[in-house]
Amino acid sequence: MDSYVELFRASNSIEANAFKGLLEQQAIPVRLLGEALGGAAGELPMDTQQIRVLVQQCHLPAAKGLLQQYQQNIAPWQCSCGEQNDGHFELCWRCGSEPVT
Repeated sequence: MDSYVELFRASNSIEANAFKGLLEQQAIPVRLLGEALGGAAGELPMDTQQIRVLVQQCHLPAAKGLLQQYQQNIAPWQCSCGEQNDGHFELCWRCGSEPVT
């Protein structure tokens, strides 16, 4: 069996599980470490609250490619009204417009 290696650290459970689903759609086995630590928020250092996303070593190149695409899709974008929006927003928080592609 191929060993699991860390691909990246998600900032929260929602991000970790969203990316896990993306990897699993491509038949890449995934393990998440640190999900149970969310209940200790405020008691533990911030870097220990991140969720580690692990994939098998043999799937690492494909997983890195998907990670790069995922991160590009969540890049900040500037609305036509001039407002800078976080990449997770599908609409401008200021005016409600969609991103112009």
